[in-house]
Amino acid sequence: MKLVRWVLVMPLPLLWPQLAMAAEFDGRQLSPVWGVPFAGLLLSIAILPLLAPSFWHHHFGKVAAGWALAFLVPFALMFGPGSAGSSFVHAALAEYIPFVILLTALFTVSGGIYIRGNLHGAPGLNTIILAIGAVLASLMGTTGASMLLIRPLIRANDNRRHTAHIVVFFIFIVSNVGGSLTPLGDPPLFLGFLKGVEFFWTVTAIFPETLFMVGSLLAIFYALDWWYYNRREEVLPHDPTPDSRAIGFDGARNFWLLAGIVGLVLLSGIWKSPIAFDVAGTEVGLPGLVRDLGLIAITWISMKITPSAVHADNQFSWGPMLEVAKLFAGIFLTIIPVIAMLRAGVDGPFGAVVSAVTRADGSPDPAMYFWATGALSSFLDNAPTYLVFFNTAGGDAKVLMTTLAPTLAAISAGAVFMGANSYIGNAPNLMVKAIAEERGVKMPSFFGYMAWSCGILLPLFAIITIIWFR
Repeated sequence: MKLVRWVLVMPLPLLWPQLAMAAEFDGRQLSPVWGVPFAGLLLSIAILPLLAPSFWHHHFGKVAAGWALAFLVPFALMFGPGSAGSSFVHAALAEYIPFVILLTALFTVSGGIYIRGNLHGAPGLNTIILAIGAVLASLMGTTGASMLLIRPLIRANDNRRHTAHIVVFFIFIVSNVGGSLTPLGDPPLFLGFLKGVEFFWTVTAIFPETLFMVGSLLAIFYALDWWYYNRREEVLPHDPTPDSRAIGFDGARNFWLLAGIVGLVLLSGIWKSPIAFDVAGTEVGLPGLVRDLGLIAITWISMKITPSAVHADNQFSWGPMLEVAKLFAGIFLTIIPVIAMLRAGVDGPFGAVVSAVTRADGSPDPAMYFWATGALSSFLDNAPTYLVFFNTAGGDAKVLMTTLAPTLAAISAGAVFMGANSYIGNAPNLMVKAIAEERGVKMPSFFGYMAWSCGILLPLFAIITIIWFR
């Protein structure tokens, strides 16, 4: 028993001394070639579903693993297995595992809430649902709001021939832009909260920009949905969902679990504890550990208390969650050298990107911060991208909230808003796409979706730049 106790409390790096001693590698040592596996994975996600849909459907996890190995193996050969191993452990413990645990909890709990009855998806009702989702996104996170509302929205419109545009705007509004007002809304803002940004700072700082984006998108959506809805033969003669049940909630006990998820996430940001565990050079703090264990418990409780009939009515399955987990495992690994090269600053391979956000007099350029943060957040993980530019702007939360408030506002808006530019810009995007396709909605391809985002979002971002970030 003493031996077991000693092993449990012993610093884990002693079990893997080579990993523990591996220093964090310097991004200045790398060349842009190290970004090829990440680019290859992105192209695979974009192209293979079009060129080889059957192969992709059955083997997308293997493709993601192959690109991850295409980074890890050469990296281990060049910088040593210790450096590769420590990078792997850090990506897994500090980023990927907490990410997947939170998504799984939100996916499970929201999948246990069924909005019964038949909502008729006319343009007015659809617009109201999107507006409600925008509000909920900042209160319970973009993932929580997306998973709660996407199923009833699809079901409300299952008597229509054209529904892909509804899901696209849902991703724009609920899965991204709506989560811009609090640290609970989107991971980049939560990281800013951990760095000292006040909880309600973003509400006051980028509320006008958020209101403009949400209002504009809702207006554009209503006009487009009205046009589709009034086309000949748009509405099917028979509604697949009967009107026999009163509108209400089944599995409503999961709302309490949803509140528990929000509470655990918020607690992990507020609670400061000196207790931490060193795992192969990666520090795992007690607050984060408690949060993750609590989220696992909530996931298990939800599965136990949710009647099977609710899951059946919701057409609940693990397919979308497994797809996101497998693809983002590859993304979190192949992104390691890309983030390292960005963190190297002006002396790194991507020094031109970092230099572009600074004016000739040395002051930060909010417009460039907005576009640089947003452009990278469209394809990279928006949380570390936010941190890169947060630190580039000085990293002092008090200064950034006051003297450099326009710069921090630009970074925050860019990271959250432009996550809507691609399917991989924010985790809920891919989950919503997978759920929609599982229910028969023919979603746009990777580039097809970007045609929507570039045509609709980029002009709105240009207007925001002119009005608020000049």
